Amino acid sequence: MPGGGLANIVATSDANRIEAPVTTKAYFMCVFAAFGGIFFGYDSGYISGVQGMNYFITLLTGLPPPPATKSTDFTLPSWQKSLITSILSAGTFFGALMGGDLADFFGRRTTIILGCGVFIIGVILQTASAGLGLLVAGRLIAGFGIGFVSAIIILYMSEIAPRKVRGAIVSGYQFCITIGLLLASCVDYGTQNRNDSGSYRIPIALQMLWAIILAIGLFFLPESPRYFVKKGRLDRAAHALARVRGQPADSEFVQTELAEIIANHEYELQVVPQTSYIGSWLNCFKGGLSRPSSNLRRTILGTSLQMMQQWTGVNFIFYFGTTFFEELGTISNPFLIGLITTLVNVCSTPISFWTIERFGRRPLLIWGALGMVVCQFIVGIVGTADSSQPATKTLIAFICIYIFFFASTWGPGAWVVIGEIFPLPMRSRGVALSTASNWLWNCIIAVITPYLVGSDEANLGPKVFFLWGSLCVLCLIYAYVLIPETKGLSLEQVDRMLEETTPRTSAAWVPHSTFAADMGLTEKGTLNEDVVRNHSVVDTKESAV
Repeated sequence: MPGGGLANIVATSDANRIEAPVTTKAYFMCVFAAFGGIFFGYDSGYISGVQGMNYFITLLTGLPPPPATKSTDFTLPSWQKSLITSILSAGTFFGALMGGDLADFFGRRTTIILGCGVFIIGVILQTASAGLGLLVAGRLIAGFGIGFVSAIIILYMSEIAPRKVRGAIVSGYQFCITIGLLLASCVDYGTQNRNDSGSYRIPIALQMLWAIILAIGLFFLPESPRYFVKKGRLDRAAHALARVRGQPADSEFVQTELAEIIANHEYELQVVPQTSYIGSWLNCFKGGLSRPSSNLRRTILGTSLQMMQQWTGVNFIFYFGTTFFEELGTISNPFLIGLITTLVNVCSTPISFWTIERFGRRPLLIWGALGMVVCQFIVGIVGTADSSQPATKTLIAFICIYIFFFASTWGPGAWVVIGEIFPLPMRSRGVALSTASNWLWNCIIAVITPYLVGSDEANLGPKVFFLWGSLCVLCLIYAYVLIPETKGLSLEQVDRMLEETTPRTSAAWVPHSTFAADMGLTEKGTLNEDVVRNHSVVDTKESAV
């Protein structure tokens, strides 16, 4: 029977009835996937503290700790900081690109579990390291695993989350990133004074626990129903959708939502037919720049949005904050200041759970960029004009306010938007390209920043915040001109909205029809059987490529 065993799928022309109601159990299933952010955040955060530990610096440089060595000279050279920090991002860049393919071939859930396994191998190598070589190799391999997870967890969460709280649930991923950063800061703070290899091996080895928890939990979660639709296995799609909505598979609610997903996918395949493997990647770049709904425009939007998130400069604080605060020379405990900035990050992010659904994605990104601009220029001015103790306290205060603006707006907002703007036929590759862009710019910033602020190089110090502030001005302009409003829409309705509006008029758009109605409803109120049959035939061919 066409469609993997489903012949008559109930459909609707009412745009308000295209999603099944969700039970509390189903909400928790969606939320658990956000746990993947913990080991992404932890791995990004622990390295800042480790690079400031006396034992680790002595291990890599051979220098005895102070007072035998002058405090300002007792630090890793800029090239070592750059290599150790950036090599993870290099791995995640390629891992994210590979994850897009794997998610289409093997499924979203399976790819995330595979990423956990690769990550654990990289952590084992890092834990066993007693020098630069093995540590770098381990971080590179762990990066591949994080690349798989960071790209596909957003895809998976966006595809299973209910539309009215999708922004809040995906924001939970960013919140888990901040939890990971906080845990890393706490562990670093607890091991910083150890005079043995446990000082750096304990923070590194602990990462395996987060990967194990995520992998085990995902075994009990369903695959994305949209993945099964893409593969033409509609019977399995119905059962997966029933699980994530907490409804019976044959309920009218599940049937109408499934019909809308199928009809939208069929529509997208007619607009941009699927071809070969290479052709499927090239489809991401089809269409003109003038059409907001073209694949090219969406790909540019996703990749540039993630680039802009990195341009805010927040990872300068989380990657190099400890060493930056040390080099100011007026802070007695830079580890504690690093812990405080991380706490601000954690406490600020949950605000977005409410604001992103109450005010929308677009206003958050615009006002968040404006807030960061003001804070960063104040930090740059104060830090450059005065190096006294009161000035340092002011500098730290505005760094914390800057982190507040990032954590409650651009931190979660960028991840939410890239999970919503791509159509199903190219969604896995679009999200993969966007995430890869994040990691590419993450890597570039991690490479160049030590040379910008290092005392043995450009030695910009607080002046570097003039650079981040200027880039945030670009983020502000970018958000106003290019970011559409996707609040409260299903992923299928986002497709229609992008076809009919511009970013600046998108907030006023209201759904007025369904793809199921446009593609054909029978007199009995079921999806046209030809659509189901054609859809299944197309996907059977596609999966055989």
